[in-house]
Amino acid sequence: MGQRMLARLAGHARLRVTGVWDENPAVMSQALAQDPMLRAATSAEALIREPGLHGLYIATPPGPHIALSELAFDAGLAVLCEKPLTTDFDAARACIERIERERRRAAVNYSLASSTGLAQLQLAFGAASRRPLGALNSVSIELRFAAWPRPWQANAGAWLSRRAEGGFSREVLSHFIFVLQRVLGPADVVRSRVVYPEDGIGSEQSLEAELVAAGVPVTIQASLGGDRADDNRMLWRASEGEIELRDWFGVTQQRQGERVQSLGDAETLRMNGMTDQLGHWAAMLEGRSHSLPGFAEALAVQKTIERLLVGQG
Repeated sequence: MGQRMLARLAGHARLRVTGVWDENPAVMSQALAQDPMLRAATSAEALIREPGLHGLYIATPPGPHIALSELAFDAGLAVLCEKPLTTDFDAARACIERIERERRRAAVNYSLASSTGLAQLQLAFGAASRRPLGALNSVSIELRFAAWPRPWQANAGAWLSRRAEGGFSREVLSHFIFVLQRVLGPADVVRSRVVYPEDGIGSEQSLEAELVAAGVPVTIQASLGGDRADDNRMLWRASEGEIELRDWFGVTQQRQGERVQSLGDAETLRMNGMTDQLGHWAAMLEGRSHSLPGFAEALAVQKTIERLLVGQG
């Protein structure tokens, strides 16, 4: 994710990366080759202490997220952190209390926060909606991966394939739980069945679950298999139509008796969403209002994910 973010930020009008650090020298070399103007820090702590910075982007495994965020707050920096935020809920709660008490600027990178799909769902089913598609009847989430981790994540580290911090539920399903809870509010897990490998170390191989959010039944089907590296679908069915998110940023809408309407090419919507996200990031750095999810919202997502991974019912 760090490499991908560097590429996205290249040439941005308001956001400029000045320093980087990674514990893997090979990753550092790749980053410096990508942008020779970058300064290589000797440690995460040294990077945070560099003068002239306004914010810190954290793309490490989950374990150090809270500690690095606290160091950044000590230095007066705003923080954009990758998800999952953490599995240490006590540390997260203490950090959130500090954010609220000291009015720190902090957000978590859920890419769909700036998407056309989420905007349409909020218009159709959010708290202020006039319900143009009628009452919401159900939500379903379907995920499938040819392998986990996905090929582009192969160099991210073994943690992604391990039960302690990794797995597709924390990395991918969490994006859709974020969308669900941003639109409808907290979700309660009714039933969850998780299949893990017998080695006791590997992350989940499949997950089936039922939830309820704002009285609406939600189903999840997620597993490994098939020939696509990343296949995802979220369908919102209402009494007078439906909205479907597909392949991350693709979105279609259909009213009863009418043809399916695409709200834009998936790749175009992805690029628009990514551009908008960078704009919201800049707004956070400047202390202006933005739509990026804060640590408290990210922790609420993580609590739902961890309840799903325990299995119940």
